Amino acid sequence: MASGRGPLQLAKLWRGVSTGRMTNFFFGYGSLVNCGTHDYSDAAPARLSGWRRRWCSTHAREVAYLSVWRAPGAEVDGLVASVGASEWAALDAREAAYDRLDVHADVAPAPRGASSLIAFSVPERNVLKEARLPIYLSYIDVVVQGYLRVFGQSGAAAFFDTTDGWDRPVIDDRAAPRYPRHQKLTPAERALVDEHLARLHVQPAR
Repeated sequence: MASGRGPLQLAKLWRGVSTGRMTNFFFGYGSLVNCGTHDYSDAAPARLSGWRRRWCSTHAREVAYLSVWRAPGAEVDGLVASVGASEWAALDAREAAYDRLDVHADVAPAPRGASSLIAFSVPERNVLKEARLPIYLSYIDVVVQGYLRVFGQSGAAAFFDTTDGWDRPVIDDRAAPRYPRHQKLTPAERALVDEHLARLHVQPAR
């Protein structure tokens, strides 16, 4: 299986990012971990403490998508990256179903010189708690590929283990991806995704 970059290659990034100026950052915990889906600068691994990731259903989309919610004692690995003033409109459009939340105090290592550090989270008022909308497999593929490349196989496994909501069906759209930022995976990457979905007994959509 593809293992991504190892811990030695990531060591310098874990010390934090210094841009030499005050700027704005986001913490990405899903598709934003896959740098193939964006070109935001200064991307580096970080950890969000006191939060957990989950699949959410809302009226905003016909399929489930990832969010984070406060959960004492939980941790989520992801990426921090800087966002230029002219780039926020495009990022907000990409994350249109989310609210911006200030998580600066919960991220380590926090980027040096950050004037703000936000995570995108689905407002609790919008979550359809009883709904179990399906998930696009092409979306899962993108997220897992990102974790493999940044955190290796253990990081990809941790993505599955630190995410709630796997009791939803998965739509296999690999032949004709419906996720707008889909990426091409290697056979080994696809096999790893399938292996973890089978481990969690995730069912295909019918």
